[in-house]
Order: sequence, then structure tokens, then C-alpha cells
Amino acid sequence: MDRRTFLETAGAGALGVTRATAADAPRQVVMLMTDTTRWDMLNCYRNTGLKTPNLDRLAAQGVRFERAYSCQPVCGPARSALFTGTWPHSNGVWGNSMPLGQTCRTIGQRVQDHGVRTAYIGKWHLDGADYFGTGRCPAGWDQRYWYDGRRYLEELSGKDRVRSRDTSTNRDPALTADFLFGHRCSNRAIDFLSGHGAETFLLVVSYDEPHGPFLCPRPYSEMYKDFTFPVSGNLEDPLLTKPEHQRVWAEPRLDRDAQIAGLRQPDFFGCHTYSDYEIGRVLDAVDRYAPNALVIYTSDHGDFLGAHQLSGKGPAPYDEIARIPFLVRWPNRAPEGAVCPHPISHIDVAPTILEVLGMQVPKTLDGKSMLGAFQNPGVRPGPAVFLEWGRYEVDHDGFGGFQLIRTVFDGRYKLTINLLTSDELYDIRNDPGEMVNLIPSPEHAGVRNALHDSLIEWMHRTRDPFRGYYWGRRPWRPDYPVAWAGLGMTRQREDDGYEPRQLVYETGLEMKEAVRKK
Repeated sequence: MDRRTFLETAGAGALGVTRATAADAPRQVVMLMTDTTRWDMLNCYRNTGLKTPNLDRLAAQGVRFERAYSCQPVCGPARSALFTGTWPHSNGVWGNSMPLGQTCRTIGQRVQDHGVRTAYIGKWHLDGADYFGTGRCPAGWDQRYWYDGRRYLEELSGKDRVRSRDTSTNRDPALTADFLFGHRCSNRAIDFLSGHGAETFLLVVSYDEPHGPFLCPRPYSEMYKDFTFPVSGNLEDPLLTKPEHQRVWAEPRLDRDAQIAGLRQPDFFGCHTYSDYEIGRVLDAVDRYAPNALVIYTSDHGDFLGAHQLSGKGPAPYDEIARIPFLVRWPNRAPEGAVCPHPISHIDVAPTILEVLGMQVPKTLDGKSMLGAFQNPGVRPGPAVFLEWGRYEVDHDGFGGFQLIRTVFDGRYKLTINLLTSDELYDIRNDPGEMVNLIPSPEHAGVRNALHDSLIEWMHRTRDPFRGYYWGRRPWRPDYPVAWAGLGMTRQREDDGYEPRQLVYETGLEMKEAVRKK
């Protein structure tokens, strides 16, 4: 039975859809995201001298989430969690250039299958191809609006393709916004909004900017010539009590001159403010054509900018790369100028969008709706957030290679298990720079072990394929009970209506309980 026949036979109730009546107002979601934008690059979080007037406006009109976290702070895996509601370790994208698994459905597929108009414009990075994508629209999104990096490059001559990947193009006085990927993405988003403002829809606009090569026209390319991003106290972290892989990573940049240079990046910061300008164009169109839409803004990850003597992003879930901006505006639903102080995770974005669009959240999704926190920022969505790491890029030998990392953060303490090296515990309240590793501290053994237990329970609950006894028996917890058989459970996938109910191995009959003794 094909998908269309299934839906027609089973009806909307098969996947828990609540259909709106003709009298209902349209349900509309606009999700905006940039690439490589750490939380404190927005003025509404921290006044550093960077200019972000449109994102600051968005924050003033809605809710700023103070402690939002990426699921894995690198492009593809972060996006896989955002757009499927499942962890990179279970959806297949635990490194860049790794495709989504065959059984994994995106948020676009789920809502489009129930008559909701969808459009995805911009960087995708989930098809397992190169950085730019395949140019082919994946299931769940409108072909007419699909526009990834390859489609952009196919519009350019060979000479202009090279120019589009060269930061020195910023020195060309003839460079204008209409040459750039971000501007063309905004144009398509504005066209979508102008044509579908009266309908129920999900629109995603995913800018590649300010990711390198940092292209932006004047005045953006020149406004930060003499600007230095404010130095943080952890810039000179000696890494003496930190995991070995961090010290290996930092070796080429251990002198101060290299660190300061990392904070002087006029093209990067100029492109950041330029991306804010493009977001402003789309926000103006939302105000005009879909003024009551839920607008979400976030980024996939941040950038170290020399913090902890590290650069870019990679296998170290410090706040500089793992903590990301997250803003929500929803007229008459979310309060204006509000702040949510509690930790939230990207894993909960897809379930939240499903609820906003009138659908139930399938059991196969790892996240839960945080709609309550949108409407009441004092509500804490959950006791803790989790992060992971597998690999930076399957195509590249660099970036530390394979590094198995799992992290839990409860709003104060952050515990990280670096399976191949050593572990970390930080008191974020008293040590926001994450300088003092408390993993051996007897005074913190109680909170450390409680977080450790919750981390292992999360790995079991989410069917982490890398789970095993070695996560429990750490040097600082030699008494952790372990067994070759683990907990002796089997954890089959739940049913979400897209596949037949899974069968029990011993009987061949349909399973009744997905989690049970093996």
C-alpha cells in the first residue's frame, strides 16, 4: 500500500492529525535560521558591539530563550535533529555528509502528508552529498520553492562560482546583495509569503550566512574593520585538566597572537550583520502577509572564536558552540519582551511545530513539545537537556576524527563523557567560562553521579546504538554496576503510521510493548 492509499484508507486519525475547520484561522509557522551564530552574537543576549537590529526587534516582540542548546554542534547533525525531532545517533546523521536513515521522516513530510503547505529555502545538508547538496528537492517540501546551494551555484557562471566561494570578493566594489545566496533565499521566502499568506503553512528559511566564505556587500564588509570581539576569560584556558583531545586540537593555536586574531574577523562579523538584514526583509514580509504566524529563529551552532584556545566547532560541547540563540514571536500567544531562563533543546522544535499545526507528536520522535514554554516562559520544559558528538565530517580525515561524546546539562551543572579520553563536569552558575573541571571533586560526587545516571538512562531511552557498559564504568565511578547484557531489554521502534507494526522476534506476532525484557 503506498503512502497516499494509506492516508486515504486510515484517515487523519492514523497519525493523530487535528484538522482545522474552514472557520479556523490558518496555522502558520515561519522558521528562520542562520549558520555559525553563537548566542552572544546577538545584542539582545550580550552587547558586544555587533549590530543585529532585526533579530533584536524579534526578541523584543516575543520570547528570548536564554539557555538553548544544539543537539550536536556541527551543521548536518544539528539540522537532522531540528528537522526530524530525532537524535543524530538514531537518524543516521551523526557526522556531516551522512544521509538521513530510510526510516526517518522529516517535519516537512509529516505535515505535508496532511495537507499543510510546506517550503524549505536554503541550506539543507541532510542528503549525504557534498556541502552544497544535490539540487533535488527531498520528500515533504514544495518543488517550486526548493533552493539549496547547488541550485544557487547552477545559476552562476563558472567564474562567478569561484567568486562566490572567495572571501576576497568582498573587496570588489561591484559586489551587490543580489549576487548572494542569502539574498536569493530571502527573495523566494518573500514570494512564498506573498502568495500563501492566507493559508496554513510551514516555511523554513535556512541561511548559509554567516558561515564562510563570509560574503557580504558594502557597508557590511567594511563596518567591522577595526572591531575586536570582546575577550572572554576562558581565552587563555591552559587545558591542563581537560581531555587530551582538546589539547591536541589546541596545539597549533597556543600562542596569544593566534587567539586575538581569532577575535578579529571583519568579514565574518560583517556577514553576520548582513544576514540580520536579510532576516529583516523576511520579517517585514511576515508582518505584511502573515502577521499572526509563529516565527522561530535559531542557529545550528556557534563558533569558538579562540575560547579554550580552540577554533571553529568540534568535539567539545562548551557553551561557545553548543549554546545557540533561540527567539520566538507569536502575536497574542507568546508574551512580548519575555525571557525564558530554563534550558531548552533543538530536539523539541519539530514536536512543537507539529502541535502548533494541530498534529499529535508520534512516539517515534525523541523530543517533546515545548509549546507551554512559548506561551509561558516561566514553564520549565524538562529537567535537563542532552547533547552528543560522533564525527565532524565523514568525508574529512581532520577535525579529530571519531570522538564519542555524550553530555547532560541540568541548568547548573554540565557533565560530559568523552568516551575515548577523559570526562568533564562544570558548575555553569559559578564558572560560566567552564574553566574548572570538577569531575574528580568529592564535594560534587553526588550531583555528578546523578547526572551520570540520567545520561545513561537517556541513551537507553533513545536507542543510542553506541550505548554499552563502558559509559557507566568510568575512572571516577569504579563502583558503577555493569553487565555484558546491560539492562537485558529490547527496544524496538514505536509505530508512527509510516511502517507496519514491528514484529516480535520470538513469535512473529505484532509487538504490544516496544520496550520489554529480551
